[in-house]
Amino acid sequence: MKKINYRRLVPLAILLVLFAVILRSSIFASYVVDGESMQPTLYDGNLLIVNKIIYNIRDVGRFDVIVFHANKEDDYVKRVIGLPGDEIEYKDDKLYINGEYVPEKFLRMDGYVQASDSHPYTKNFTLTEITGEKVVPEGQLFVMGDNRGDSYDSRAFGFISMDQLVGKVDIKYWPLSQTKLSFGK
Repeated sequence: MKKINYRRLVPLAILLVLFAVILRSSIFASYVVDGESMQPTLYDGNLLIVNKIIYNIRDVGRFDVIVFHANKEDDYVKRVIGLPGDEIEYKDDKLYINGEYVPEKFLRMDGYVQASDSHPYTKNFTLTEITGEKVVPEGQLFVMGDNRGDSYDSRAFGFISMDQLVGKVDIKYWPLSQTKLSFGK
């Protein structure tokens, strides 16, 4: 039986811990969901891992769940609805992008009730009515929370800049039992 050489093991363990800290701080970030604006996808108290470098590798995708800097103190988690050049309209509780109906399957999870005949889940609007712009400007995104009736999002504060992006929500890791995540494409 061979003896363990602790003189070699300790520096290796320190190096691995240092590598993990650097990797975590530069590539990933942890967040806690605060609020109900992303229900039924994310719930208050969910813990998230955000990929901070994904958008250096690929473009932002429609329906990506992202974290962005809302101001100097707060970061928000929302879903990307409009990409640069998109014309957006909600009519009769349906999303139309560039005149074509686009289903939002992520809103219909686990029997979560979205709308009734008298109260639509997402009220009718056009991008022009909300922002004064016909299309999402270059370098900007239009974002919304999945809990459309209780979300402070682009309908209230307008477009967000690509420069505000922190990254894409890759993993909800706690609690695991609440709901399945659906991130669109």
